[in-house]
Amino acid sequence: MKTLAEYLELAAEAHGHLCAGQVLGVRLAMLGLKELGIEDPVAERKRIVTYVEIDRCVTDAVALVANCRLGKRALKFRDWGKVAATFVDLETGRAVRIAARESSKQAAREMFPELPKEAGQQKAYAALSGEVLFDKQWVKVAVPPEDLPGFKGPRVVCAECGEGINFKREVVLGGRTVCRSCAGEKYYVPVSRAVT
Repeated sequence: MKTLAEYLELAAEAHGHLCAGQVLGVRLAMLGLKELGIEDPVAERKRIVTYVEIDRCVTDAVALVANCRLGKRALKFRDWGKVAATFVDLETGRAVRIAARESSKQAAREMFPELPKEAGQQKAYAALSGEVLFDKQWVKVAVPPEDLPGFKGPRVVCAECGEGINFKREVVLGGRTVCRSCAGEKYYVPVSRAVT
């Protein structure tokens, strides 16, 4: 595993800047991997699946350190708005959830009261112990086969819109196999022309 300084440099480059969320995410992922005994997440990339619970700076740092990507199916997103991630070791079945403590912000303010909030948090999150920054919980995660990296399964076609559906994400309604969008889970509304 790289050093904190090395990961912070890579995180700033990948994310476009270094911020408190990046520092926290790097530390969070380093702790999760350490707890699982994973020293080289690049060499052992097929061993780890990571669930992140927020779509903020922290997640970019977690993905970088754990070497997990959505496109590789090793990064899973749960939109819960929490600064937390669960690291699953597919080889052993062990999983650990690391969550930032709400008290870590106050600890940062107390550690560097003379600095502006962002600068103080960056320095404090790099310096404070993992016990001060995070809660750690061993958990059990059942990763279904269709969610594993490398899963090859049948592709079905939505009976409503005709689009292909992968990874067993179809829904059966009234005896018809449809995509989640046609089943009512749309995040978009079709319009007749481009809206400006």
